Parts: sequence; C-alpha cells; structure tokens
Amino acid sequence: MIEEWATDLMESLGAVGAGVAIALENLFPPLPSELILPLAGFTASQGDMNLLAAIVCTTLGAVLGAYAFYGIGALLGRERTVALAVRLPLLKLSDIERTEAWFARHGTKAVFFGRMIPLFRSFVSLPAGVERMPLATFGVLTALGSLIWNSLFILGGYALGENWHRVTDYVGAYSKAVLAAVLLCVLAFAAIRLLGSGRGSRRASR
Repeated sequence: MIEEWATDLMESLGAVGAGVAIALENLFPPLPSELILPLAGFTASQGDMNLLAAIVCTTLGAVLGAYAFYGIGALLGRERTVALAVRLPLLKLSDIERTEAWFARHGTKAVFFGRMIPLFRSFVSLPAGVERMPLATFGVLTALGSLIWNSLFILGGYALGENWHRVTDYVGAYSKAVLAAVLLCVLAFAAIRLLGSGRGSRRASR
C-alpha cells in the first residue's frame, strides 16, 4: 500500500514527489524511508526521474520535515516538556536534567548521526527544538546527515534496478536491530528503577 502510494506520488510529481514523501516520513515515522528512497533510485534508473534531483529533493524534504518537528519542540518549550515528562512512570526530574545536560554537550552529534538511525531520525528534532538549537546549525546538520542517508539508499536502488527491494530488506534488518536495542534499554532502565525503588521502600520501613 505504501509502495503504491509512493510510486503514484513519484509518477505524478517526479523528484518533487519523492521529496514530499520523505517530508511526510519525517512527520509520520511509520512511513519507511528505507522503502521510499530505494524506490526513488529505481525510478531514476528507469529514466522516469533525474538521479541528482531525487537526492536533492529528498534531502530538502527531510530538512523541511525535521524543521516541523523542531517547531513542535520549540512551541512546547522546556517547562511544558518537563511537566509532561515527569508524569511518565518511573521518570524523575533528575533524569530529564541529565538528558538536557547530555544534549547540551552532544546535541550537534546527536542531530547529525541521528539522521542515519531509524526511529531517531524524526524524534531527534524534538529535543533540538526544546533546547532551541540555532536554526542554521540545526538545518546544516540535518541536511548533511540526511544527504548521506538518502544518497546511500537512492544510489543503492539505482544500482540494483528491479532488485531494489534488497536494499529495503537489509535496512529492515538494521531497523529491527535498532528497535530491539531500544526496547532492551527501556526494559533495563525500568528494571533498575523498580529494583531501586523497592530497596528504598524496604529501607524506609526499617
């Protein structure tokens, strides 16, 4: 279904359609860039789209989509974000403060490399907005990271031609590995926090 939608978009708008698809992928992460980008490369290999235009338009689309998420983070601001975060189970204000301190030190690297990590590709824009990273810095880092990611998969789809699905299969395995790692980290955090609170309550009862 997504493949048909992306194909129709590219057939109607060409490289601009590929850019629109990637912009929407940034806003709705369930739309997989690992399918859209190789498909754009395959379309270019068939002569229905200019290869360079596909890379440029998808990179512009990624930047525009990222700025939209950045805007959401900026509108929320720190106070609202903290108020929402501390309501989440097991989270403490100190966790948020440590995250803020980490982002202050490593935010530029997080935005750049985050563009090449499934799941984080979209959501890394939120803390950048909350922390009000300079717009120009955010835009340049997002563009560079997206250019690398997009070029790899568009060129892969272009080179493989009708076998472009192989790129999607490989990246799908990578995405699953990232998701599994995230779930393990969340479970480990929950276990440590629950065990720690359990020990604290036992000490208090004594």
